Amino acid sequence: MKVLLLKDPKEGELGLDPYVHEFASHGLQATLIPVLSFEFISLQDLSKKLAHPEAYGGLIFTSPRAVDAVKLCLCEKGGIREVKEIGLAPLGEESGNAEKLAAYICINNSSISLPLLFPCGTLKRETLPRCLHEKNVPLDSFTIYQTSPHPSFQQALSDYFSEQGIPASITFFSPSGVRFCLKTIKDLAGDSINQIKFAAIGPTTAEAMASEGLTVNCSAEKPTPQDLVACIKKVL
Repeated sequence: MKVLLLKDPKEGELGLDPYVHEFASHGLQATLIPVLSFEFISLQDLSKKLAHPEAYGGLIFTSPRAVDAVKLCLCEKGGIREVKEIGLAPLGEESGNAEKLAAYICINNSSISLPLLFPCGTLKRETLPRCLHEKNVPLDSFTIYQTSPHPSFQQALSDYFSEQGIPASITFFSPSGVRFCLKTIKDLAGDSINQIKFAAIGPTTAEAMASEGLTVNCSAEKPTPQDLVACIKKVL
């Protein structure tokens, strides 16, 4: 059975993307198609901020791109995919969405006096800054990348539907992905769109899908390959 994942491929421990590997272990053939493109901006200014860690109470990461930006500034080399691999100990990774992350920060850092540095993208949602502001937690939101549609996503999707047919499931990994490529998917699927089970990597993406009138058949409890496979298997 074929499933389509709208995300960039990432090399895992076994060479395969962790999502492709996990789906294959359950007898599902996953194809990855990147639908977003990212460009770093203001890295020099971010480097200046990172050069003064004493000025901040911590770092907030809500996207792999923010981690990559800090990696570039601190390490000046590629190949690092996890926060802990650049010498940082991540906390709150089980939160799953902005509201829960904000609550975690407030509960576990009640004595914060220095601002938290939040490297983010141009399309970031205001949920996390608003929640922290309401709790009087100082925050320095700093835009370090911009998001745009991947230049070849339309052709890649067209080739997939022509060669592979209608997938059993399609997973969106971000609200931006929904915004940029849902129309293309609807056009390609045509009347067969009702055959497809649509999945979200988390509640924020699910909300974006629903706001576009798309039925969300399932949403992963946590943004992991294991949780995504588990939720999709329930609806297939």
